[in-house]
Amino acid sequence: MAAAPLADTEAASVGAQDLARIIVTKVFVRGLKVDAQIGVYDHEHGRMQPLVLDVELDVAASHCERLPDTVNYEMVGEAARAIAAEGHVDLVETFAERLAQACFSDPRVTRARVRVEKPLALAPHAAAAGVEITAVRA
Repeated sequence: MAAAPLADTEAASVGAQDLARIIVTKVFVRGLKVDAQIGVYDHEHGRMQPLVLDVELDVAASHCERLPDTVNYEMVGEAARAIAAEGHVDLVETFAERLAQACFSDPRVTRARVRVEKPLALAPHAAAAGVEITAVRA
């Protein structure tokens, strides 16, 4: 059975906030470039390589009008640079997992999708190789 439409006076009294409820806000960063010591091969140790990161976070936040109301996407870049600064990482999977965990430091993040591309991995035969993971808060 369909709901009856609101009368004009009822519709006017219902605020815009009451008509829609935001369930999930997506915060994303695309194409973030970070240099890291990464790779399992001997020739990859002791040298920096470029990574390109895409991160998408599901955030339990609505009616955001101030920066503290949501997750600041600058945190993603800061976390990625901090992971790179910690030293050599063997696998892009490990880098992705560490970045997802860092994003969960904000309790409002409920899901993190992290894609790590290594542009030089298969050069010149491929534009990039890498991994994408999805982590969900336990």
